[in-house]
Order: sequence, then C-alpha cells, then structure tokens
Amino acid sequence: MFATLIPLFDDEMAVGAFSLFAQKENYLLKPNLIGTGSFDGAGRIDGLEVIESTGINTLSADKDIFVSVTGVSLFADIKEQCKAPAERIVILLDNTVKPEEMYIKRIDELAALGYRFAIRKLLVSDFENYREIIKRLSYIFLDYKRIDISKGKIYFSKLYPNLKLVALNIESMEVYEKLKAETGYVLYEGSFYRLPVKKGSKGEIAPVKMNYIELLNIVNDEDFDLTKAADIIGRDTALVVSLLEMVNKMTVNNGITTIRHAAAMLGQKELKKWINTAVTEKLCEDRPSEVTRVSLIRAKFAENLAPLFDMGGLSQELFLMGLFSVLDLILDKPMSEALNMVKVSKQIESALLKNEGDFATVLDFVKNYEAANWSEISRLLIVENMDMDTVYDAYLETLKWFRDLFSTP
Repeated sequence: MFATLIPLFDDEMAVGAFSLFAQKENYLLKPNLIGTGSFDGAGRIDGLEVIESTGINTLSADKDIFVSVTGVSLFADIKEQCKAPAERIVILLDNTVKPEEMYIKRIDELAALGYRFAIRKLLVSDFENYREIIKRLSYIFLDYKRIDISKGKIYFSKLYPNLKLVALNIESMEVYEKLKAETGYVLYEGSFYRLPVKKGSKGEIAPVKMNYIELLNIVNDEDFDLTKAADIIGRDTALVVSLLEMVNKMTVNNGITTIRHAAAMLGQKELKKWINTAVTEKLCEDRPSEVTRVSLIRAKFAENLAPLFDMGGLSQELFLMGLFSVLDLILDKPMSEALNMVKVSKQIESALLKNEGDFATVLDFVKNYEAANWSEISRLLIVENMDMDTVYDAYLETLKWFRDLFSTP
C-alpha cells in the first residue's frame, strides 16, 4: 500500500483540508493491473482502508479529508468499510463517474448517509453534461491554468451558488497570491508552499530565532555540554515548559529542581532529539503551519526509513536532514545561507545543497512519497529492493508520532 496526505490551503495560508492519495499495488511489478480496476474495485476504496486502519484523527485531528473514488469503487459499501464520521470525509469523484442515472442515484444514497462530494478532472466542455452531478457537489477541483477564474466565478455562482471552488496545480506563491486577490477559490492545492527560497528577506534574523539557532548548534556538536544547552533553554519560557512536560512523561521522579536537572534527566541523546524537534517547531511559528508539519514528517519518515536503506546507524542524522530540508523556508533564506547558520554534517549538506550522496537518495524518496508520485516510488522500491508494506508501515508510524507529538496529555 502507498498512502500520503496532500494539504489544501485557505486564504490565510492555513491548511483547510487534506487529500488522501492511496494505491494498493506497485504497478511496475504488476503492470497487468493498470486500468483493470482489480485494485480499485467495488469491494474496496484504498483511501478508506487507510483511514480505517489508522484512525481518522491520526491523519488529521479536525480537517476534512478528500478520498478519491472511481466509477467502480463508488459502489463499494463505504459505511461498512470505514467507520469514521461521514461528515469528516469528502468523496472525491473523477471523470469515470458519468452523469448517468445509476451514478446519480448512488451519490444520492451516500449523501443521505451524510457524505459530501467533490469532483476533479472535468474539462470545461464537460460542465453542461455534468450538471446533475455538479449540483450535488460541495466542491469542484479546477486547474487554474485551464479555467478563467473571472468567467468561472460568474458561471458557477449563477448556476451553483453553494459550490466551493478548489484551485489545482498552484506552482508558486505569486500565483497563490494572485488567485487569492481575485477571490473565487476557497482552497488551493500545489507545491507553492514548499518551493526553495531563492533570494530571501534582507532583514536580520529575529533575536529569539538566533537563540534557537544557537541551541541547535550546541546540541548538534558530537559531544555537547548539557549545562550550556540547559542555560539557553532557560531563556525561553515556552521551551522550559515543554522540557518539563517531556521529562514528566519519561520519569516518575517529581523532584526536578532546575532546568539543568531536567536536561540531565533526559541525557544527551534524548535532549538532542527533543531540542531538534521543539526548536524547529518554534522556528516555524511565523511560517505557514504546513511547513512545521512537512519538516517534522520528513524528519521522522527519513529516520524510520533508515534501516530500509541500510543506514540504521545513521537514523539520527537522517532525522536532522529531514528536519532541515525546509530550513530555507523557516529562515526565509536560500539554503546555502541557512545552512551556514547551523552545524550539519557533510552528508546532510551535500544532500540539501547538491542533491548528492546516500542521504540525497533517502530525501528524494521522502519527497516523492509526500507528493504521491507513485510511479517514481514504485521504481525506487525496485532499485532499492524494498518492501512496499514496510515503507507504508514506516509512514503510518510517522503519522502516529506526529499526532502524539502535539496531543494533549
């Protein structure tokens, strides 16, 4: 199984929903299954299988999740297959669902159970033929390059005033800002939020961020001084509270008297891991929320993949590589300048700056997986001789770790 979550953003650059993309089989190993429907048949919807096995709150605590179905899998027993609340799931149709009586009847049946609907892959020329389906939708996904948003707003607001428009394939922040200014779309999907910074801001890094960077540099030395790290943590109340919460989770000792004592209770290894995670979260506070998620998910996923790439002994360095893979976005500087501010190994630097070395292979895999580039992931599984289900398990463990990281005790 392959599965990943693709974020959709609102006008405030906050995540408004997720699309869940899943695929049951590696089609490069079983090309005869492509287009046969054998693995998206009436008995199962891969995305719902993921939700049922992991729990919808592992995937997203409070956001809608779009789940893709085809003209065949639409007739699956959705309620039986997935017990998650219907109001959290938006069934995402494609153009294999035709504007015919049997499909319209099935949509009405599922709507009566509380499910909402969206559609993607429609061409402008399809709109009139699909009127009976479109009027039953909550969302329609549109490629902004193919749709004149000004004309689209008039068309859809007149015929379908309650229909929400989602813009697809947004490739830059400039396009996002332009579409947002024109209004009309409620959600935006694309790679625009994680593009490398080319120029960056000319302003100085805020003092509080410099404090965090100093802390990162201390703990990423080979044999760092616990007391120095503890003293810098003591400059930030939020970090102190987070440290004490972490110590309380790991020990029954209630006699913590100082920040240095708490740091010593964790020890070098755990303190380093906690600081890298907690400080990255703090550095991201003035960034879009998805930057934090991408950074942490990449870090943990890369760590979990380490044994599969025969790098089990380097799992902590791979964690740091994933964490810093969006350091340019976090600091609003080109990656070369951002890495000059922190201490990283040559392997991490080569992967992030030059896309070279063994670490770059792992990072490339992680990026393709998060983008649901299943054809490339299928190829890499064959090249690296990795098991599909083991990778899937590593990703699910990553999502659970991320959920627990921000869960209230």
